[in-house]
Amino acid sequence: MPSLFDPIKLGAIVAPNRILMAPLTRGRATRDHVPTALMQTYYAQRAGAGLIISEATGISRAGLGWPYAPGLWTEAQVEGWKPVTDAVHDAGGRIFAQLWHMGRVVHPSLSGAQPVSASATTAPGKAHTYDGRQPYVEARPLRLDEIPELVDDYIRAARNAIAAGFDGVQLHAANGYLIDQFLRDGTNLRDDDYGGPIENRVRLLRQVTQAIADAVGADRTAVRLSPNGDTQGVNDSDPVTTFTAAARVLDEIGIAFLELREPGFEGTFGKAEVPPVHPHIRKAFSGPLVLNSDYVFASGQAALDAGEADAISFGRTFLANPDLVERFRTGARLNPEMMATWYGQGPEGYTDYPTLENAVA
Repeated sequence: MPSLFDPIKLGAIVAPNRILMAPLTRGRATRDHVPTALMQTYYAQRAGAGLIISEATGISRAGLGWPYAPGLWTEAQVEGWKPVTDAVHDAGGRIFAQLWHMGRVVHPSLSGAQPVSASATTAPGKAHTYDGRQPYVEARPLRLDEIPELVDDYIRAARNAIAAGFDGVQLHAANGYLIDQFLRDGTNLRDDDYGGPIENRVRLLRQVTQAIADAVGADRTAVRLSPNGDTQGVNDSDPVTTFTAAARVLDEIGIAFLELREPGFEGTFGKAEVPPVHPHIRKAFSGPLVLNSDYVFASGQAALDAGEADAISFGRTFLANPDLVERFRTGARLNPEMMATWYGQGPEGYTDYPTLENAVA
């Protein structure tokens, strides 16, 4: 069985190891959602990952509802990303852009409009806004005549990502955001071609993924799913059937890899509500499968040894350990992450985590 330190081919790229950096929202862009110089440092510090998957990045103003998150729909944003991808490549790394439409969890104070979703539903809890936490508002159902424009937004963002120097893109279809809201029957209450049976609920995922693959190449297109349990109020009555169907669709398209965020029964953020779905997805998807959520080195290697995955993506551990691959290789102690600084705008808890070299010095 492969080691986490062995190379792997992920579509058009060859990753030197199987320790991927998971997407992590950090909130260090401008209010116009333009990447900053601080982000160059942050990503370059973590270029030792087999592949970096960028923080979730908005495809449009209507689809982005997180303060200080970056976008990929304007020329200024594309130009802002170029020094970031250059810095990663100069450091020997590879980076995909994660494409994000948040659907019903976009707050009108950020987008200027009522959010859209599969159906007229409201997310639980409160949204992060520039004016603090505010209750979510009810979304309106996305109209059929609006779907082509949505697909075009994804195509534009994918092409902009390649123009900005990214090695590929990942469609964010997880964590209770727009595509996930269409996939799962807890939030998709439609009775048209996009609702009801799973072949309808998976239609938007198929359309968007195929459009992105046609625009930038299937070998530079990845997808992230979150198949088990409630995420931001989004859930499904039969996740095995739903997500194996989604996996088969993605297998037909021939994407570079599929990443699954799937908390275990003893996950950091609470127990999953259903048993793992990834063993079923493994049978339905023939490409590289990447598992994520609450893995440490030992459990990640065990997943590879058991044939459950081809690579593991690490989130909070990469956040706090820019040289995570080397720490894993040497068995060095890991830095603990500082949750209070996850979404701040400055370098604290962002670019000032020590490397092994700095710690020794």
